[in-house]
Amino acid sequence: MNPTDRVRLGRTDVQVTRLGLGLAPLAGLYREVGDGQAYATVEQAWELGLRYFDTAPLYGSGLSERRAGRVLAGKPRAEFAVSTKVGRRLVGSGGREAAPDPGDRNDTIWAEPTDVVPIRDFSSEGVLRSYAESLDRLGLERADVLHIHDPDDHYPEALAGALPALVRLRAEGRIGAVSVGMNQTEMLADFVRTGEVDCVLLAGRYTLLDQSGLAELLPLAAEQGVSVIAGGVYNSGLLADPKPGATYDYLPAPAGLLARALAVQEICARHDVPLRAAAIQFPLGHPAVVSVVIGARSPAEVADAVAMFSHHIPDRLWQDLRREGLLPEEVPTP
Repeated sequence: MNPTDRVRLGRTDVQVTRLGLGLAPLAGLYREVGDGQAYATVEQAWELGLRYFDTAPLYGSGLSERRAGRVLAGKPRAEFAVSTKVGRRLVGSGGREAAPDPGDRNDTIWAEPTDVVPIRDFSSEGVLRSYAESLDRLGLERADVLHIHDPDDHYPEALAGALPALVRLRAEGRIGAVSVGMNQTEMLADFVRTGEVDCVLLAGRYTLLDQSGLAELLPLAAEQGVSVIAGGVYNSGLLADPKPGATYDYLPAPAGLLARALAVQEICARHDVPLRAAAIQFPLGHPAVVSVVIGARSPAEVADAVAMFSHHIPDRLWQDLRREGLLPEEVPTP
């Protein structure tokens, strides 16, 4: 596969590369990165031909957007696509509004604290304000894709406020595509059924370890002409380096999943294929999936992702995974 090939999102004019760079790690996810390394990572992605970059206000409370914008604002705007997210606004940590969800706090998973914290806000006004503030941090006049970010417990608000706001932004030409980004499939399918979304970002639910996206969302998206961007294809680490202590969906991996990942890795090794290569390419076997977004915190990790995406995988590997019961028979493969 060629990671720099471009594909259109849904029926829009937005084009992304088959491999995109996820910018959460550059905000100090779990450990510090620093400005210099963050800038160098985005530059490496650019040098290797990647032209899709995904960020969010949540990532380091704006740090990801600022660091990405420092590099991208200096690139030819017509040559790349950038997506950010709405549903969380950033407010001063000492203000009355500051009552963030525990999992969003900088002192938990984000290692480079800032003086603001994210709060949930899926109202139309909150979404428009959040988007304007994201553009200020990015130093850009518009984003190509805007995702409604993790509305799991706020579906009515997102449906009544955020989604119509994004539809208006698209109609006004202020964004190119309307999207929703989540770690679950059922609600994404509900958003697809509205007929208003161009694409969705599905994180962690269509991987070598979890094909739950295949039950409903992926067939529905294919039928509706909605593009799926696959994120979390390493399931937050387990499929990158399966070993005791590895994480699955940001928590220590259960023993059963670790054993399964090791079994997949063993079959990959028989074919001289790194597990990371199989994991990064697997989602593109489904026709609804048009792009894979990989997080990276260093130039070396970007280079590795590009190499894994391009690595030849023989059909026999996928056949062996099916024969060993590690992939269901009905799952499409590249």
